Amino acid sequence: MSREEWTLEEKVEVLEKRVAVLERILRISQILTSTLQLEPLLQIITQAATELTDTEASSIMLLDKNTGELHFEVINGVKSEEVKRITVPLEGSIAGWIVREGKPLLIPDVRQDPRFYSKVDETTHFETRSILGVPLQVKGEVIGVLEALNKKTGRGIFTQDDMHTLSTLAAHAAIAIENARLMTETQKAYEELSELDRLKSDFVAIASHELQTPLTIILGYISFLKERATGEAGEQVEIVLQSALRLRSLIDDMINLRHIETGEAELELERLSLNELVTTITAEFASLAEAKRQSIGIRLAPQPPMVEADRQKLHLVLANLLSNAIKFTPEGGRIQVEVETKGNEVWVSVRDTGIGIPPREQERIFDRFYQVEPSLTRRFEGMGLGLSIAKGMVELHGGRIWVESVEGMGSSFTFALPLLEG
Repeated sequence: MSREEWTLEEKVEVLEKRVAVLERILRISQILTSTLQLEPLLQIITQAATELTDTEASSIMLLDKNTGELHFEVINGVKSEEVKRITVPLEGSIAGWIVREGKPLLIPDVRQDPRFYSKVDETTHFETRSILGVPLQVKGEVIGVLEALNKKTGRGIFTQDDMHTLSTLAAHAAIAIENARLMTETQKAYEELSELDRLKSDFVAIASHELQTPLTIILGYISFLKERATGEAGEQVEIVLQSALRLRSLIDDMINLRHIETGEAELELERLSLNELVTTITAEFASLAEAKRQSIGIRLAPQPPMVEADRQKLHLVLANLLSNAIKFTPEGGRIQVEVETKGNEVWVSVRDTGIGIPPREQERIFDRFYQVEPSLTRRFEGMGLGLSIAKGMVELHGGRIWVESVEGMGSSFTFALPLLEG
């Protein structure tokens, strides 16, 4: 009987069945979007495919982009685990045809189709009689195949309604599968980054610890030689001494960073005047700035703002900011240090007329070991720890630090600390 000969009741019944199927697919889709673990997700899809098409089994094969082969991820209705180790070639298989053509395919009798890949049945001892397969597509790219096997009702013959149902399910499933795969890849990448971060931290801890003792011995001998060396030998000893002192500074930076990361850094709090602290530290850097013909100016708060802080750690913060300002400011440039009160906070700013920082880099300059210039071609010395340490020290005091910069015109680093009450 043709569709034109259907009675009104039969047409209504068919439409009601289609609506019920679509409602079921909608509920399944809601479950799929809330499931980001791949294995449970695939189980849900194949179970739904088996029920919606009323078949004996269903399977999902995903395309391996490297090998160009299909791999069984899950097969519902078949107990054999060996099927997951079977690879299906794109040439000479029904699933391969679906991937290559990007179209659904209905095979009423697989024994009559030369594309049938019998190895799966031989491995699982499952007898495949008929197949309905549809591509899993995301943004026009086929990522795999969803197949339903052996229709149980309607004389075992798949219908166009079955194809429509399975294709609709596949459209929702493909997006969910891709999201789950991306989530898995993201988690894996995050775990790898965490491991690299741990290895880097361990290296910092081990290196700083192992270098301390031999460096102390070296500094002791160099100091002894410096007292007795004269002339050209004295100049050479001085060069060695300055290099050793620089190495000690780098080791101190690594130790400070390690203490911040592990929460071992402790504050020895005292009542401090930031006006006095800024004046003292700026004076220490005056000769370094003069060597580059730079000028350093200071603008202090009218009423000396008092904070409860660790003098040594704030000294380190200001020293790092001033050192960077001098380093990245050309000869003849200008550096300005300012202290001002803002509500219940005191702000300390170090401004320069240096090379500035590109906007895309400004969020990352406080990261450990991060440097704006490529490590192999950079013009400036350093390990990229100073700003990270400064940030950690400021945050230990309950403060915050930030940068404002225009590339080619200079930078302004500011940190804010809570004012001492009363």
